Amino acid sequence: MTMSGDAPGTILLTGATGAIGGALLPRLLAAGHRVRCLVRDPSRASLPAAAEVVRGDVLTGEGLTTALDGVAVAFYLIHSMGGRNHDFAEADRRAARTFANAAREAGVRRIIYLGGLPATGAGSAHLRSREEVAEILRSAAPEVVHARAAMVIGPSSASFRMLRELVHRLPVMVGPKWIDTRTQPVAQGDVVEALARLAELPNPPADVELGGAEIITYREMMLRFAQADGRRRPLIVPVPVLTPRLSSYWVGFVTSVDPGLARPLVDGLSEELIVRTPPPAGVNDAALDFDAAVRAALGGAPVGGA
Repeated sequence: MTMSGDAPGTILLTGATGAIGGALLPRLLAAGHRVRCLVRDPSRASLPAAAEVVRGDVLTGEGLTTALDGVAVAFYLIHSMGGRNHDFAEADRRAARTFANAAREAGVRRIIYLGGLPATGAGSAHLRSREEVAEILRSAAPEVVHARAAMVIGPSSASFRMLRELVHRLPVMVGPKWIDTRTQPVAQGDVVEALARLAELPNPPADVELGGAEIITYREMMLRFAQADGRRRPLIVPVPVLTPRLSSYWVGFVTSVDPGLARPLVDGLSEELIVRTPPPAGVNDAALDFDAAVRAALGGAPVGGA
């Protein structure tokens, strides 16, 4: 399954040292693609020998001309949320504009960006930022694909780590109102497989929504994670007045998730994020259910179900 029957040519992968990019890279290489990785510090990036590595930074534009030279497909898997960067929206905005200008000048044919599923309400700050990034990238190439997902269930996912540590550390926990929000978590392997296929799919849609096999609440996720991980199911005491801000402080206190990352993550938990428009056939046909995704993340099953 390739674009117009031809191989995509050189693929540029940004975010190659992140959770999704790090899992996507070996998948692309195994499929025989030539992959070039843009990283800020090659000396600290432990990447496969088959991958070409270029030093660069999307915020400053350093290395982008070299990185994008001859590239047909580019993955934009960069988010500035969390850490010391309090204004992540402005950082993401600047990075996206810098990358979009460079990709346009280089003649990149397709850009694939991973953002969040559309929110039913106004959306949290980080969901709105991801929408803005997608819009900035929209004019940077003839084909721009906004792949969308809710919580990714994977060993390096900050959201999954937050879920795991809450269950591990709190046999009794307060239950903010958002724990009964419905969502559609998706296995990391399914996201990776879908992204790889979107690099090859002829004429992909501009928006592709990715979700797991079932829609569940965060409360159900915590209870079922405990069972899958061999833990006692936590007792959840409802506290309807716990605001997202207080929830983020609570999460930052009892887990290892950076407080700067916990706040935007928790802000997004009050939004119902589910797939409204199924993706094209062949992209995410056999998504794992939540229990299978957790087993895969914990190492009890092969990652991926597409």
